[in-house]
Amino acid sequence: MAWHSEAPPSARAAAMVHALQPSERQVIELVTASPTAAIEWTAQEVAERAGVGRTTVMRACQSLGYRGYPQLRVALAAELGAAQAAGGRVGPAGGEPSALDRIVHEIGETARSLVASASMLDGEAIDGAVGRIAGAQRVLVVANGLSSAVASGLAMRLSSHGRHAEFIADSLAQQISARHLSVRDVCVVVSGSGANDASLRAAAAAGAAGASVIAITSFAASALSEAADLALVIAPSGVTFRDELEHASRVSLLLFAEVLVRAVVRAAGGRAQSAHAHTLEVISEHLEGE
Repeated sequence: MAWHSEAPPSARAAAMVHALQPSERQVIELVTASPTAAIEWTAQEVAERAGVGRTTVMRACQSLGYRGYPQLRVALAAELGAAQAAGGRVGPAGGEPSALDRIVHEIGETARSLVASASMLDGEAIDGAVGRIAGAQRVLVVANGLSSAVASGLAMRLSSHGRHAEFIADSLAQQISARHLSVRDVCVVVSGSGANDASLRAAAAAGAAGASVIAITSFAASALSEAADLALVIAPSGVTFRDELEHASRVSLLLFAEVLVRAVVRAAGGRAQSAHAHTLEVISEHLEGE
């Protein structure tokens, strides 16, 4: 894939975890787990510490879009420097951090990683997705598992702004509805892993119907991104892809869904503004009855 120069190593690693060979994954896990130390290592030292050959280190670096380990070291140093510049207090000097200190620190870490997560997005894919969603006759939003909440929220937010969108929870009903789409319609498939079988079947059904398939996923190399007409890759929000695998957070996808709606609203222009005004009227009437 074409990498964006501003995408930091942690975001690239998180987005490519499914595409890495096991030996390459060992290299990247080692380097991202100890970035400060890795900056000082040579490619041979990385190979010895990871228990792989030096050529594997080279392939791992190239899988992340770098020519070799020297370029990865420079990128690691840049990312580490940016994180340190933005870092703050974790706890009182010489004392154990409180629960509040830890929460504030983790919020800061998540905020910084969210900025990095957007570095994987492609401008042409974004423009194409926004235009197709705004102009489609029908929009079907599909997701299963942990991504369902993201898809449900996306459909609701689009509908509240006058861009009616459907979200169907049942996996079989998703496929049936997707197969009934047409070339004038769009199917948005949300899958963090990009490998959910039910979501993939819905994407295939939509494609067979001639509809545009737009993937919103966390990984650049996945079955879903390959099946979609447009793939919007939001890197996982964990500091490393090990964090993402352990916690399976969808916070980066939730945030992206929100800003995607705003982009569609801007593309829709006055029609969306009028619809949003009607939505606010309904909300206002509900609040008056509280």
